[in-house]
Amino acid sequence: MDELKTDFWASALIRRAQIAGAFAGVVKKGDTDAGAVLVKVATLNGKARLYGPARNGDGERIWLDLSAGSLGDVEADVDGYVRKRQESDPDIWVIEIEDREGRHFLMEPVET
Repeated sequence: MDELKTDFWASALIRRAQIAGAFAGVVKKGDTDAGAVLVKVATLNGKARLYGPARNGDGERIWLDLSAGSLGDVEADVDGYVRKRQESDPDIWVIEIEDREGRHFLMEPVET
């Protein structure tokens, strides 16, 4: 099965967040067809979580909670990591969701 183009997938994620009452938007737009996506979820209290794409053992798309490891959940540290990734990958997308409850609105499984 072919995956959705990144711009379409990003629009759907943003729409899900907005329907639920969160703010969401594209911070950096990458390759419209196949750019990787980082999803930052800011809880508006100086904390944030960052999710990055991966594949499980069956080749299915999953998300890794990058903040569960050494990155942590301090928003300034998350932002620094995102900046470094943007510098090394010009095709990357960054979507930011602001939600006090910390909801990510991802439909695929998330692993820590």
